[in-house]
This record gives sequence, C-alpha cells and structure tokens, in this order.
Amino acid sequence: MTWLPYDEVLVDEITARMALRQPNAEALNAVAKEIEEGDGREVVCDLATGVGKTYLAAGLLDYLASKGVRNILIVTPGKTIQDKTVANFTPGHPKFIPGAEFQPILITSENFSRGQVGDALHDDSVVKLFVFNVQQLIRPTALTSRKVRNTDEFIGSGLYEHLQQADDLVIIADEHHVYRSSARAFGAAVRELKPRALVGLTATPDEADLPRVIYQYTLADAIADGWVKIPVIVYREDGIKDINTQLADACHLRTRKEAVWRSWAEHNGRAPVTPVLFVVCQSIADAERVAETLTGDTYLPGDGRVLLITSQSSDQALSALAAVEGAESPVRAVVSVDKLKEGWDVKNIGVIVGYRALASQTLTEQILGRGLRLPFGERVGVPAIDQVDLVAHDSYRQLLAQKNALLQQVVPPTDQLAAKPHPNAAQEPLPIGRQPEFSGVHEIEDQGTLSLVGPARIAGGQAADGSLMLQLSSVEAASAQHDRDEQATQKILYKVEGAPSITFPRREREVLPVQFSLSSIRNADAQAEGAGFRHEFAVQLSRKALIAERDMLGNVNVREQRLAEEDATQRYVPVPEVRKDLEDRIWALGLVEQTLPELNAAQRITREFLLGAGVVDDDDEALWSERRAQQAARAIAELIRTNFNMRKLQPQYAFRPVEIPIRRSMPGDVGSKWGEFIKRRWYEGWDRSIQPVASFDAKTTEWALAHMFDTSRQVEWWIRTYEFGEVWIERDNGRRYYPDFIVLDKEGAYWVIEGKSDRDAGDADVLDKKRSGEEWARTVRDDGRFGIWRYVFATETHIKQAKSWEELLVRTRPER
Repeated sequence: MTWLPYDEVLVDEITARMALRQPNAEALNAVAKEIEEGDGREVVCDLATGVGKTYLAAGLLDYLASKGVRNILIVTPGKTIQDKTVANFTPGHPKFIPGAEFQPILITSENFSRGQVGDALHDDSVVKLFVFNVQQLIRPTALTSRKVRNTDEFIGSGLYEHLQQADDLVIIADEHHVYRSSARAFGAAVRELKPRALVGLTATPDEADLPRVIYQYTLADAIADGWVKIPVIVYREDGIKDINTQLADACHLRTRKEAVWRSWAEHNGRAPVTPVLFVVCQSIADAERVAETLTGDTYLPGDGRVLLITSQSSDQALSALAAVEGAESPVRAVVSVDKLKEGWDVKNIGVIVGYRALASQTLTEQILGRGLRLPFGERVGVPAIDQVDLVAHDSYRQLLAQKNALLQQVVPPTDQLAAKPHPNAAQEPLPIGRQPEFSGVHEIEDQGTLSLVGPARIAGGQAADGSLMLQLSSVEAASAQHDRDEQATQKILYKVEGAPSITFPRREREVLPVQFSLSSIRNADAQAEGAGFRHEFAVQLSRKALIAERDMLGNVNVREQRLAEEDATQRYVPVPEVRKDLEDRIWALGLVEQTLPELNAAQRITREFLLGAGVVDDDDEALWSERRAQQAARAIAELIRTNFNMRKLQPQYAFRPVEIPIRRSMPGDVGSKWGEFIKRRWYEGWDRSIQPVASFDAKTTEWALAHMFDTSRQVEWWIRTYEFGEVWIERDNGRRYYPDFIVLDKEGAYWVIEGKSDRDAGDADVLDKKRSGEEWARTVRDDGRFGIWRYVFATETHIKQAKSWEELLVRTRPER
C-alpha cells in the first residue's frame, strides 16, 4: 500500500485554483507521482530562474495537506530566501501566494518556542509549515549552539528531534544544489531528519544530483514560452569599449526603459515599476570603483541611487536589495561581485553590465538570471519591457565570431560533443573553430539588429515553433526601439474603423459542494478513530535537582541533575460528561443544520467512537482524564472535518457574456504581415481583422489561418484571441482552454477556431480541449440567447490543403 497515492484530479484542481504556470503544474504532477511510496526518496525539479519555483512549492504544500500530511519543512540556503519564503506564505503580505485550500500555521526560528506553536506541533489536525535556513538546522559544535536542537518546554524535546520523529515529514529544499554531497554539514542537517520525501528545487542542479532530476524546464524553454525576458546583447558600432562609455550607454538605456515602463503602467492601470541597472564585477575593488563612477554627475548622482553589494555586505544590505522593487526605492543601479548568491532575484532589472567580461561570460543563467523576471508578470508586447539589455565590451565582429558560444547559453546545441557546460562550471568562450553546432536556428537582420530564432521544439508534449531566443543590437538601434516603444505606449490597441465588438458567451463553472450530512460517516470509521483512546495518557513531571559542589579553588558551582520522572496528578471526569462534550464538539463545528436526523447521527458517531475506545453505553461509572477527553474531542472533530472536506462536488454552469476586444496598449515591435514570421511578434496590414495588429504562436497553423481568413470573401471579420485573455472555455477539470480565433461570417454566424499541428492533433489533452469546445458551442446554440456559435478544429493538413475558408469547413466538418 502506497503512502500518498498519486491523485491526478487533485493536481488538476490545484493547478486551476492556484493558476499555476504550465511548467510548475507539470513539475507538481511529476513530484506527486514520485513521492507516493513515502520511502524517503529524494527527487529534484530543475526549473529555470524566473519561472516561479515558489509557486511550485505552494502547490506542493497544498497537495500534501490535502492528502493528510501535517508536517512540511521548507529549507532555504540563507536568510534572504528564508525571509522571502515566509512572506510568500504570510496572508496579507504583498508577496503572499493566494489560491491554496489549506492555510498552514507558519513556524520559524522566531516563534517555534511559543506556547501556542507548541500546542499546534502536537495537534494532528493542524497543517504545520516550518521555514528554516540550513544554518539554523546544522549540528551544533563545541563552539556553537543551535536553538532548534535544545529541549523546549512547550515541545517536550528539541524542535529538530520533534521533526525527526514526525512520521509524515516532507522536506522541500529550495536551491537544492546548496546541499550537495560536498557540503557535508548542510547536507547532513537536511537528510538526517529522515523525511518521507525530500523534494529539491533548483535552476542549477549539482552534477551528482542529475540522476535525481525528475523534471527539467530549461532557460531555453522559459524564453521560448514567454515566462521570462528575452536577452539582447547591446554593442557599439564604433568599437569604443572603455568602461566609462559602457556605463554611460547602460545608464542611457536604463533611462529610456524607465520612460517606457512608467508610461505603459500608467496607461494600463498597473503599479509603476522602475528599471534598475545591474553591474556584475569580478572583485570587490572593481565593484567599489564602478560604484564610485556611477555616483558621478554624468551618471547617477544623488543619495541612495547606487547600491553596492559584496561578500562583505551584511544581511541588512542584502535585504535592501530586495527592496529595490519597491515604488519608493531610490536605487537605480546595483553593483555586485561575480556570480551572485541565491535569492538575489528581483523583477525590475532592465540592463546588465559584466565589467571586464565578454558577452558569453555575462550571458550565463547565474548572472543573466538576476534580470530574467518580467516586471509586470507577463510579456506585454513592448521590447523595452519584455527584454533585458546586456551591454557588452565586444564589437559586432567579435559577437558574430562567438555567435554560437552565445547561443549555447540559451539554446541546447545539436552537437552533443559540444554540449552546454554545467551551470556551475567556468564560462570561458570557446575558440573559433570549436563552436557548438545548432540546427534550425534562424537569423533575421533588420536595421542594426540581428535576431536569432531558435529551432522548433517539443513543449509540454506538443510541437512548438521556434521563438526569438537572443538578439544582437547596436546601442543606437536599442535606443531607437525604446523611443518607438514609448510612443506605442501612448497609443491604444482597440478596433479598426468600422469593426464590430463581439459578445462572447463565456460559460463559467461554479463548483458547489453537495450538502453534507453526518449520516455519511460510517460506524467503522468512528470506531477506528476511537480505538486510539483505549488507554489513559500519562502526564510526566520533569524533576531536576540542583547540586552544589566546590571546585579545587573552593568556589561553589551549581549544576542541574535530571531525576526520574513521575506521573503528574490529573483531574478525571465521568464518561457521560465526556460523551456530552464530544457531541457538543460536533455541533460546534457548524458543518450541518441542527435537525433531528443530524442530532441522531451525532449521537451515533459519539457512541461508536466511545465503543472503539472500549466504552459501552451503560459504562457510566468510568472516568477519563481531562487530557484524554480533550484529545478525544480534537480527534472526533478532525474526523468530521475530514469527511466534510471529502464530500463530493457538483458543478453548475452559467453564461457570463464578455465583450471583446478590450482596450490595451499598442505593442512596440510591429512588422508587416508580408514579412518573415517570428513567433509572438506583432503584425499589421490586415484587411478583415477587427484589430489593426495581431500576434501568433505557430506559422503553419495560426499564421496560415489568419492569412486565409483575411482573403476569404465569406469572412466578414476575424479576431485573434490570446492565452490568458478574456476568451476561454472551461473544461471539466477546471482548467481554462484558450482557442485561437473567432470568425464572424457573412451570414452572421460566429466560429471559434482552433489550429493544431498534425503531431499534436491526437494528443489526449488536445482531444479533451476539442471535446470541450464542441460541447460549449452546442450548449450556446441550445441556449439561444447569443446567436449561432460553432467550433472548428483544424489540423496542419486541413489548413495546408484548404485554399479558402469554405474549403476549410468542408475538410474539418464542424458540428452544425
């Protein structure tokens, strides 16, 4: 029998409720499968920086709690990440992660020795989340003590020992590579707790841990799927590359980005975010010189505008780095040394400079990763926001010579002999002639920029077109693009003249619980719960003697000596009083209506519980200790709550009409519809599109369909719909399905269109989306209030063979 049987439905429910990104949902699913045995297995999820590992941790916490786990420990490598993690699980904090079903009691080094926490530690109905950094857990030495190892009066032992004794402990090790085998003290502190499962999260797994990796989502995946920024290497056409010029260029680009970011936020009702310049140096002396230069009058003068972070910085200084995201922060540049420690991640780094470093040395996940997070949580179609600029020493000629060495940092090479080096290895550029080879990488040159588009790949089990992975741009071209971006943010993307709005009948599911009754609780379950209370709970008195002794110098020393423990005196109550207290506890939960049938059921459950504890109906003379009675009351309450939480759910559906398109800022990088296709770039020049510009994910499906709609005489209007937009179809598993297009034909009928590659057309998840779309369209037609809506599922072959909209309908045979 497995410990935590894998529950795919629960994974889907948590994914929908917490709106997990696809890589986090896939990682959660992989972990749920791998830890079901509870045999102490250690697994690792390798997730690229910026994808949101904390959301995976939150989803895993909710999964474990739903499966009955009550002791979960998140171990962090230092105070900075510890503080961030505590914030993530503290309701009301700006960084709190919402959507969880269970709200655990948060236990840290600051509060674990308090009385109420001690009570919770011994309460099996309470979900406990322990958040400690590894330094707080390591074994004490002759010179150091550890608070978590000391006996605590409220716990009855040391906290570390308490965790060792917990039979359901699961550890989530953030930045798992820190606890590698070579870091013996750190590794021992975590693994000697002997958890039922140890789940490591990292973006840079240690080489020894590669066999433990059960899920991998690379930086290339994250860039291609749009979860992080696109790196742009900025060079000077005139070849000038002294540090003062480099810093001046970086400051100029940061200033231009700030204007774009603030304008976009203002026109989209979002809180402003200020871009920061990030300079990475190789020594403290270099960092100090750069910081001093940046404070000069021609760069970033003013108090607090330049923040210096080195290995000599205090925890307070490191915490100040996290505050750089705040709207009130004066910081405009952060100067640090070499590869950064974990936890130095903020969302508002817009420009990076690697001092005395080649571009290929700066373009590593440990350095680039500091600037990958998206300032507004998503790509917005504006390059100045969606991209991070790396100001390089290299000339354009040098960059071209090292093009493949740059690409290998973000795109896996096809030449296995020149595979990407391990993230922890030294990042030296490969000599010309020993470059890794890449197949399918596409180059597009345009007005001072060279765009490198990655090859087609498999994402989430489905085929995906190549995406813009890396761009080389001159300072002049980058600055000009930022100017265009600022102008675009002043414009509104809405409708072309004469285009209609479309009212989309979005069907939303409201899942309501079936009315709960105590009659659903079986006698056998009540008896089994009561069986744990057949015997009294002894309460021990700790006894200590004070021994006074004189040493050789005649001084009196006093020491403690523990004596044998004795049973404490307890107050006892008669069984009828216990029975009444148990019934009252059931009613006090407020989970059922106070009716006669429910009253009878409460009495039955109490009777069967006491029968399991060895008490028969006429045994009214028996006495129970207060402690035994209190623990029994908690147990019966937990039995009722567990059954209440497991009650079946019934879905109810209702239509919520939404009007599209909505107004948003115009994207900054727009090309002609007759130009070369780049995934997610915006294109203009359409004749029948409701909006003047549109963006696409796939060339042979979405891009081809748009051109077909635009030339068909039977199409009145069409509109591209986007993932995470207003148009979605809710599936039975609670997930949202975002189709590709809506077409309005000449006869006034609306068509929801999905294009899919031949490879993916038979995928189980894709077929479920197709079924959901067809069912939705049928339901809308039956409702009769929203006109005629139909659904079309078009494969790559359908689209290629069809020469017109009319022929596409013949080939796809949609339900009418």
